[in-house]
Amino acid sequence: MQFENLQVEWRGPVAIVTIDRPDKLNALNRRTIEELHQAFDTFAGDDEVRAVVVTGAGDKAFVAGADISEIRDQTPLQARGFSERGQQLMRRIETMRKPVIAAINGFALGGGLELALACHLRYAADSARLGLPEIKLGIIPGFGGTQRLARVAGKGRALEMMLAGEPVDAETAERHGIVQGVVFDGLVLDRATGFAQRLAKSAPHATSAILAATDRGPDMSLDAALAFETARFALCCATEDMREGTAAFLEKRKPEFTGR
Repeated sequence: MQFENLQVEWRGPVAIVTIDRPDKLNALNRRTIEELHQAFDTFAGDDEVRAVVVTGAGDKAFVAGADISEIRDQTPLQARGFSERGQQLMRRIETMRKPVIAAINGFALGGGLELALACHLRYAADSARLGLPEIKLGIIPGFGGTQRLARVAGKGRALEMMLAGEPVDAETAERHGIVQGVVFDGLVLDRATGFAQRLAKSAPHATSAILAATDRGPDMSLDAALAFETARFALCCATEDMREGTAAFLEKRKPEFTGR
């Protein structure tokens, strides 16, 4: 895959996507958003891809936000379209049935934090700063930040961050549940990629089922969510991977999952 603003690297079954606009602190402009759509559509349809890692070029920023130079002169109708397209991207990532992990290096602000929140898991460098400062521009988060941050950190913490518009450091983000771990600067990509490679060895159907159940379940009644879980459990039991996994357990060996 060839892109203007992305670099894609393969480490076995793990695809590493680097947003590569370091002169703009990797800000999300329209072209970058469209390229991310294209990349994730490709990953979703490629059985060789078992997990994805998203990061930013350089050590200053994961993604410092949406590209303000594009936002400034938008009409309300154009702004609506921009927000909707960004939300579609974040939902595309969030509903991926393969693990997506954010490796947050430097600033993850505005659209950058919204991108990270759409990923299933997040790891941050200890110098990272995370926030939704849109209120300082006279706008609000438009790529799903008002919804996902509250779901991850709780309504009070999310309102505090959004209304004040001040970023938090990596350790605070970990305490709030925004990231799952903090590592030394320069090591965050290795941490995220290492965990992605570990997840890539798991049974793909079971991985997909877990991601689907945890994505859809919170919007259902408990009874409906439990029924959905049962249906996915039953489907897993129809796979060759289930037979391989149970046989490997009983035979005291490591399973070799094929995705069938």
